[in-house]
Amino acid sequence: MTEQLSAAQKEIARLKEQYNEDVKSTKFNILLTSESGHGKTFLARTAPPLVHIDSFDPGGTKCLQNEIKKGKIIVDSSYEKEDPLRPSVYLKWKKEFQRRVSMGYFKEIETYVLDSSTTWAEAIMNWVLAKDGVAGQAPRFTKDYTPQKVEIRNMLRLILDLPCHVIVTGHLKLIEDEHTRKHKFRYFTTGQGAVTIPLLFDELWTLITKTTGDKTTYKLLLQANDAYLSRSRLAGNGLLDPVEEPDFSKLLEKVKKASSSK
Repeated sequence: MTEQLSAAQKEIARLKEQYNEDVKSTKFNILLTSESGHGKTFLARTAPPLVHIDSFDPGGTKCLQNEIKKGKIIVDSSYEKEDPLRPSVYLKWKKEFQRRVSMGYFKEIETYVLDSSTTWAEAIMNWVLAKDGVAGQAPRFTKDYTPQKVEIRNMLRLILDLPCHVIVTGHLKLIEDEHTRKHKFRYFTTGQGAVTIPLLFDELWTLITKTTGDKTTYKLLLQANDAYLSRSRLAGNGLLDPVEEPDFSKLLEKVKKASSSK
């Protein structure tokens, strides 16, 4: 009995040590959504540097010129221009991403940003269509969406396995609830991805704005309401509030302080 108890205690200690040594246990991964032009990309300036951004949104990182010049943010913007008739950017990104993973690049990066998953998913669909010889045509529901969905999920799992903080941005789509006729915002991607993709992330945050007169304020919504499907394990654990100031570095410090006091 004593030997069995000793073995069990050793196993408990081993699992605790394994968890504490897992770098991902101290890193956040967030699906950050907002309406177009509400400052998702600009928020990357508050993420722990060095920040690497793979940009699929044309001109999306122009708002970060100061941080780029200071060397706090590195941007690969070579994926912003796509010819739907001869698509190439997704395959280029995939090769570059896998090459950087293999060389240990992301161990030198504090925060990886994919901006945005909405245009990234469009590039994946362009790649799917081109592989089947129908580049530039409308996706076929029964044939093209499944391989796109599988590719999105497979690559997102690799992204979320990076040894750094991960922020994936996404656009929102305005819809009308068929029962209540109220307007709601939902993650903008193809098919059931609007439901399944957010499930892969620890955190689903929404950047919202409020304009009073000539002043606009920005807030991070971490809890769902009638309009948005935000959610947060950190807020659920009492480490963060349902609504927070949009500053990633300050939120990390807040989480550390709250965790150490528990």
